[in-house]
Amino acid sequence: MLGSRRAGRAEESCWEKLRNLQQWYTEEFKDPLLQNPPLWFKSFLFCELVFQLPFFPVATYAFFKGGCRWIRTPAIIYSVQTMTTLIPILSTFLLEDFSKASCYGGQGPKTFHERLFLISVYMPYFLIPLILLLFMLQNPYYKSEEKRKKK
Repeated sequence: MLGSRRAGRAEESCWEKLRNLQQWYTEEFKDPLLQNPPLWFKSFLFCELVFQLPFFPVATYAFFKGGCRWIRTPAIIYSVQTMTTLIPILSTFLLEDFSKASCYGGQGPKTFHERLFLISVYMPYFLIPLILLLFMLQNPYYKSEEKRKKK
C-alpha cells in the first residue's frame, strides 16, 4: 500500500514536472500552438505520433546497420510529410495576428524578433528532413537500384 502511494506521488510529480516544463516553454518562447492548440495542430501531433515516431527506430536500424537501400522510400515519405506540416506552422508564426485571433486567446509572439525566435525553434524540424530528403535523392548509393534476377 505504501509503495503504491509513493508510486502515485512519483507519477503525479512526473506529470506536474512535464506541465511545468510546458508552461515554462510556452511563456518563455511565446508559443501559441502549445498554449492553446487549435484542432489542425492537434491533427499534426496525431500524425506525428502515428507515422513519424515509428519511423525513428526503423531509420535508426537502417542507418546504423548500413547497406539498407529500402530506407530510401520511407525516408523520402517521412521528410516530405514533416516538411509539409511545418509550412502552416511557420506561416502561422510569421503571418498570424495573435492579438486579434480568438483561437489563440491573444497569446503569442508580439514583436517580429519574438516571431523569428519562435520560428528558429521550429526550423530544425524543417531543415533536418530537408537534408535527409536531399541526401536520399542525390546519393548515388540510394539512387541506383539493383536489378533482381528472374528465376
